[in-house]
Amino acid sequence: MIDLRAPVEFAKGALPFSVNLPFINDEERRLIGICYKKHGQQAAIELGHQLVNGDAKHARVKAWQQFLSQHPNAIMYCARGGLRSQLSQQWLKESGLDCARVDGGFKSLRAYLLDYLEKACAQQRFTVLSGMTGTGKTDILKMLPNSLDLEGHANHKGSSFGRPLNQQPMQINFEHSLILSLLNMRENNPGQRIILEDESRNIGGIHLPETLNMTMAVSDIIVLEVPLEQRIEKLLQEYVVQRYADTLAHHKCINPENYQQRAEQAFSDYLTDSLQRLNKRLGSQRSKEIMALMKAAIKHQHADAFSSHQHWLHAITVDYYDPMYLYQLKKRKDRIVFKGNYSAIVHWLQQHYE
Repeated sequence: MIDLRAPVEFAKGALPFSVNLPFINDEERRLIGICYKKHGQQAAIELGHQLVNGDAKHARVKAWQQFLSQHPNAIMYCARGGLRSQLSQQWLKESGLDCARVDGGFKSLRAYLLDYLEKACAQQRFTVLSGMTGTGKTDILKMLPNSLDLEGHANHKGSSFGRPLNQQPMQINFEHSLILSLLNMRENNPGQRIILEDESRNIGGIHLPETLNMTMAVSDIIVLEVPLEQRIEKLLQEYVVQRYADTLAHHKCINPENYQQRAEQAFSDYLTDSLQRLNKRLGSQRSKEIMALMKAAIKHQHADAFSSHQHWLHAITVDYYDPMYLYQLKKRKDRIVFKGNYSAIVHWLQQHYE
């Protein structure tokens, strides 16, 4: 899909698989907007023709032509299906190429997706996969064809320590990606229940669409049960060992020179900052005690292969994550339909897809 909106509009949210080949750039859009406010629509249209003329017009038509040569079935859209897409379509036709455009533009496409989500939530059967921190719920979801990985779409693991190295998607992009995944699942496996991981409304800086959040709040719950020791090992691998490796790779990619020193500092900052976010819940004294365990683990992590990190991970799990989870689960106990370990949960899901 060719998104004809200005880059500043595209950056706020777009459709998956769309490419931004703008009709006007950000500065041209700004000037046309000023003209529209001062002198009205006709003057703004005339200014647009002046700005997108000659070499500028030729370059934009050429960009669309090149894209269509590789994607002959592409369609184009602007913000609301107005002059930008109409003129783009006309100019392409004058050059000998046809390209369909979306009536109503991006606004109508987004409205369609949000309406689809409303209908799907009313018609679809969902099951929420719950479990304490570190049980490996996401691992189960990845095995199942009909599962929505909310954390994957949000690029965040849903806890203080789940922040990504790169940015989370824009809210609009998260919603579109999620809805299209839901659409594909329902098309490919009609009638089957869809499994989602138990999440709060907010996943980092992203929030679930209200319709989906309300649907999850009344859906059946299955609970994955894993011993504490296994959960601590899972958290060690995820929040420490893998995060450290990812941090090294990230900084090496940015600048190979002295990357290890920068990565070490970034990793240390990530851990201490994540813990500080829990200060209010843990209390001042307990936070200081756990911070001391964390700093000692950071100091000795290369000497003991990161094993000392288990001490503070055990502390935050027992003192914070588990009590919070049990409190929340108790309020929803009437919706629990099954509890079991990894293999039992997988077996139950296989038996209850329909």
